[in-house]
Amino acid sequence: MASATASDGRTRDRVARLLLERGAATAAELGAQLGLSPAAIRKHLDAMLADELVETREVRRTGPRGRGRPAKAFVLTAAARESFPHHYDGIASAALRWIATHGGPGAVTAFAESQVEALEERLRTAMLSAGADPLARAEALADALTAEGYAASATTIASGGQLCQHHCPVAHVAAEFPQLCDAETEVISRLVGTHVQRLATIAHGDGVCTTHIPAPQCAPAANTVRTDR
Repeated sequence: MASATASDGRTRDRVARLLLERGAATAAELGAQLGLSPAAIRKHLDAMLADELVETREVRRTGPRGRGRPAKAFVLTAAARESFPHHYDGIASAALRWIATHGGPGAVTAFAESQVEALEERLRTAMLSAGADPLARAEALADALTAEGYAASATTIASGGQLCQHHCPVAHVAAEFPQLCDAETEVISRLVGTHVQRLATIAHGDGVCTTHIPAPQCAPAANTVRTDR
C-alpha cells in the first residue's frame, strides 16, 4: 500500500510539473503525454481536484462547437504553484528593502534593471534566428523563457499575440517590488521589437503573467503622441 501511495504521489508530481510547463491541458492530453490510460489519468486528476491542486476551465474552440459537453482543461491552482521552490525570497526582499531605504525607489529600479541584463542577453542569443516579425519573435521568446524556468507560451489573437508565463521565479519578491516586473516587461518589449502591454502578473495575484504584443500594423509608433488621456 505504501509503495502504491508513493507511486501515486510521483505521478501527480509529474502531472503538476507538466501543467506548470504547459499552463493548461485536457485529461486526454495529459494521459497521452504521461502514457496513462483515460481511467488512470482521471483518477489522479480527481484526487488533485479534491486536494485543490488543480481546477478546470472550459477549452476555447475556434471552430464549430460539436455535440456533447465542452472539453475541460486542467490548470494548477495558486496553492499548487506555491509548492514549487522560490529560492532566497526572504533574503532578496530584505536586500531590496535595504536598497529602498538607503537609495530610494530609483535605486530599486536600477537594481531590477541590472538583474535582467544577463537574462536579456541569454534570451537574445536564443532568438537570433527568429526573424523580425514580432509574433514570430514572441514564439521564440516563449521557448527561451521556458528554458529559463518561466514555463512560457505564445498564442495569436485577433489584435496580435499574447505571451503567457505560467511560472515566475521571483513572484514573491515582485509582489512587494513591482520594479522587477517592470524591468522584465521592458526586456520583452526590446526582444520582440515592439511596444507591449502587461495585462496580468502572478505577482499581483493573477494565475498567469500575460503580456499583449500588438500586431505590427497595430503597434504604435515610437514618437506618437497619445491624445486619449
